[in-house]
Amino acid sequence: MIISRTPLRVSFAGGGSDLEEYYKTGHGAVVSTAINKYIYITVNRKFDDKIRVSYSKTEMVDRVEDIEHNLIREALKYVGIKKGIEVVYMGDIPLGTAGIGLGSSSGLAVGVLNALYAFQGRHVSAERLAQEACELEIDILKHPMGKQDQYISAYGGFNYIQFNADDSVFTDPVIYKRETKQKLNSRLMLFYTGIERRSSGILAEQKQKTPKNLQVIRTMVGLADRLRADLTDNKIDSVGEILHEGWLLKKNLADGISSGEIDQYYDRARQAGAVGGKILGAGAGGFLLLYCREEDQKAVRKALEALKESPFKLEPQGSKIIYVHD
Repeated sequence: MIISRTPLRVSFAGGGSDLEEYYKTGHGAVVSTAINKYIYITVNRKFDDKIRVSYSKTEMVDRVEDIEHNLIREALKYVGIKKGIEVVYMGDIPLGTAGIGLGSSSGLAVGVLNALYAFQGRHVSAERLAQEACELEIDILKHPMGKQDQYISAYGGFNYIQFNADDSVFTDPVIYKRETKQKLNSRLMLFYTGIERRSSGILAEQKQKTPKNLQVIRTMVGLADRLRADLTDNKIDSVGEILHEGWLLKKNLADGISSGEIDQYYDRARQAGAVGGKILGAGAGGFLLLYCREEDQKAVRKALEALKESPFKLEPQGSKIIYVHD
């Protein structure tokens, strides 16, 4: 039996620049962190030749091609496993069909590949996991998405990730003092809106509109550069302002990224003392990230009492195998 643990992520700035339609024009860049919310994949040898896959439903099939879960099906085909295996996954947050904005689809892709390779007795690098997860989701399954989620889930940590026109990706940790990290973590708040949405439609529209939004996205990349520079200088107070500026820009990339209900939650949080924030992922629902000084957090919680708060910490490690039993 093998168990992999793969972190989800929170993205701060630069979102949208990891789409091929943008980074092929020069380069894209994001600042993103892994968090201590995880996807767990259990892989076990099955006593017969059947394949069992269990998530919100359980599938029992004779052939890999008959698996309904597209990501697990393609991952098994990708690593060459054809029969006699059980794959089970679960997570610390909702893992339904709707997007939640924490990169759960890519966390699943990275975690499944890691577990399947370990099942075969193979160790692969974070770089390879990220590259192959991108290949699975973007090239094989044709999901309208970028590359940042796969890289942050594979590598972990708090990173500046650059997407180059030649399809190479540079993943560099943001270097700052321990005190800055502790202060940042204490000022970040995460709330689940309970609003479900399918990210594919929003992302497809965003991809289609990218050529018209090049200047907007270029400005968002500039925010990622500024955030890295400020954190490297241990200037933490600009984080909330950059989140706010980025959120205002992001809402221009596609229809439906925000809504009247989301805007109302965000405005309440700002009026209560939050400096800035954003809906994570494609938008339209899922999790709301806020930057708020400690003395104002009680008021923000009261203003958002209808939402479920989900405390988290920054996670230094990426996808890893946490259990092996022959």
